[in-house]
Order: sequence, then C-alpha cells, then structure tokens
Amino acid sequence: MISQSVNSSVITAKLSATHLKDNGLLVLVGAAAAAEGTPGMIAYGIAKAGVHHLVKSVAAANSGFPAGAKVVAVLPVTLDTPMNRQFMPDADFSKWTPLEELSGKILGWAEGSEAVASGSLLKVVTSNGKTEYSAV
Repeated sequence: MISQSVNSSVITAKLSATHLKDNGLLVLVGAAAAAEGTPGMIAYGIAKAGVHHLVKSVAAANSGFPAGAKVVAVLPVTLDTPMNRQFMPDADFSKWTPLEELSGKILGWAEGSEAVASGSLLKVVTSNGKTEYSAV
C-alpha cells in the first residue's frame, strides 16, 4: 500500500518539479477516509495520509516547483471504476464519483476556467449523482 500510494506520488512529484511548466498543475489522489482515523484499514490510511502531507509540503514556498505551479489532492470517497463495480456489485453506485466528473474538474483547473488553491486537499463526495468538492 505504501509503495502504491506514497512511492508513486513521491516519484510523480519529483518528476513534476523537474518537468512541469510554470503555472502547471499536479493533482495527486488521496482519500477522504484518510482525513480521519482508519481503523480496519490502517495501512491504507497511513499511505493516503502520506500523500496528503506530500501535497502540503510540495505546495509550500521553496519546494522546488516551477513558478505559479499548483499542487492539489483529490480525496474521493469511492470512484466509479470497473474494478470497484466488480468487487462491490451490490453498492449504491449513485454515491460513486464518475471518472468523467473528476477528469472534467481537473481539466477546468488545468485550463484555468476553474480556480483551485495550491496545497488544497479536496474531498470529493457524490450523492444521488451530484458531486461536490470541499476543502479538508
């Protein structure tokens, strides 16, 4: 879990610090659950909390990122993916965030048509097919 979440995010951040253009955007994936304690899934919580800390750290001044670059994390509850549907076939899919919704939001941030503050940890909650983003 640590390798999958933290190591890949650290590598991505390092590459972004080197290759991201001025005013670029790096979006990492944390988890809404890791904003609190995660009994029953401690390794998952530790890994995702590490991603949250990484975002706050590389978004800070003098982190080595290009001028004006933004670093944010999305913290979904559950993403609507084929694998999640396979392993949770009886779940309420109306509470799952469609990938198209999330990718559209990220595109808006990247193009500048929607504002996002660097260092933001944004909880992503979908209910009855409506998705909301809120700062954690």
